[in-house]
Amino acid sequence: MLGTRIATLRHAAGLSQRELAAALCVSTSTIGMYEQGRREPSIDRVIALSRLFGVSTDYLLTGGAWLES
Repeated sequence: MLGTRIATLRHAAGLSQRELAAALCVSTSTIGMYEQGRREPSIDRVIALSRLFGVSTDYLLTGGAWLES
């Protein structure tokens, strides 16, 4: 699930929801909703998350290939 992967990557990076929100220019509650599966990020946000965490968009969206190509 996308929200779980975002939360896992955020924790692994040592970021708070507030810090991730600031990096993506969204509210802290938006990050919480992403992680709870109550809201889906736009494709632009998925790409930003991919770049920030150094993983592929495929991994974020499907759990597929981990590394960015």
